[in-house]
Amino acid sequence: MAVVDLSKIRRTPFWYDQLTDAPELPVEVPQTVDVVVIGAGYTGLSAAIATARGGRSTLVIDAEDPGYGCSSRNGGQISTSVKPSLEKLAAKFGDEKARAIRGEGAAALNWLGSFVEAEALDCDFRRSGRFHAAHTPAHYEELVRDADKMRREEGIETFAVPRSEQRKELGSDSYFGGVVFSKHCSVHPAKLLREFLRVAVSSGAAVVGRCPATRIEKTGSGFRVHTAKGVVEAGNVIVATNGYTTNMVPWLRRRIIPIGSYIITTEELPQDVVDELFPTDRIASDTCKVLYYYRATPDRKRIAFGGRVLSAECDPVEAAPHLYNHMCRIFPTLKSFGLSHVWKGTVAYSFDELAHTGVHDGVHYALGYCGSGVSMASYLGMKAGQKVLGLAEGRTAFDDLTHPTQLFYTGKPWFLPAAVAYYRWMDTRQWQRAAARA
Repeated sequence: MAVVDLSKIRRTPFWYDQLTDAPELPVEVPQTVDVVVIGAGYTGLSAAIATARGGRSTLVIDAEDPGYGCSSRNGGQISTSVKPSLEKLAAKFGDEKARAIRGEGAAALNWLGSFVEAEALDCDFRRSGRFHAAHTPAHYEELVRDADKMRREEGIETFAVPRSEQRKELGSDSYFGGVVFSKHCSVHPAKLLREFLRVAVSSGAAVVGRCPATRIEKTGSGFRVHTAKGVVEAGNVIVATNGYTTNMVPWLRRRIIPIGSYIITTEELPQDVVDELFPTDRIASDTCKVLYYYRATPDRKRIAFGGRVLSAECDPVEAAPHLYNHMCRIFPTLKSFGLSHVWKGTVAYSFDELAHTGVHDGVHYALGYCGSGVSMASYLGMKAGQKVLGLAEGRTAFDDLTHPTQLFYTGKPWFLPAAVAYYRWMDTRQWQRAAARA
């Protein structure tokens, strides 16, 4: 294993270093509002912007500082978000419904790009494209077949990059070619969150941090939300907690699988090193079942490298040497450089690998973005806000889907360590065999 000095690593997201001061926010909650939004990440703030601009008095509360969760802790990669293929969805729902679901992924990315431009959000949003790398020759062939099918049947812009041309996209010889998804984007995630917060506040929403909700109580006229700072009467409630959902809403917690994702950043690198590793400034990921994702930071001074390297949840510093080792295996040049930051964010998977939004027992919700939430969380938050306003355009293809759980599951994924260990073993075995044959 490559050696890295853990004593110098900061345990906060690198993204935080580049933020200006947060806007001044209220510290108390009002007694009565039209809408209470629980969770101040992309979903919650986007929902609040919609309801506040729709004329509803809106309060957003968060157990931590606004944006503390994965909205400011992700890798800043934006894809079309829907994991199951058109073929798999069609087998389950029929072709028309499958196309509608897949179409929401493209709609989410397009909406976010338009919103960033219309609101002039300062968040380093770039239409960079993604290089999705194959960790074996067989995976490359599968990638090319799938990309061709997506291009023909769904109009998704892709092109194949064989291993012989790989270094035009990625400065590594560890992969066996890949596919570029031209429409995928990148962003500075914490700046995006901060801009959502700014817009929500300027639109009239009150945002209060360090104010966990402890109970949602139904009343004759709506809801009574119990918080650490008092009780709030509201006509509507939107739950936007995703991977940080608690037993306050047990029905939802039983339907999401919280998974920690860990990210490191290198120390500042020479410009020629960054240019060699990321010549096109695309974001990147690979075909491993337990995948890696990585990119140059927006200032192109460091590499951010993320993934899950241990079976069980752990302190991010414990994950750092393992991430560093895998990063150096893919990019041997980086063995000459140390790390500056390591951190963790918690994403939420669903049992069917689909995002879900709807209303349960009168409470609106949107969550389960399956690790691809930058655009989908923002989009479905906006849609949840539109639903509260009673707007027909709030409807999505996810609304009437069954939201599955598993027998005896209560929100603690006891099965996850074994599953991750198995898939990690499979990935490593496949990679080693492919490298031996190369």
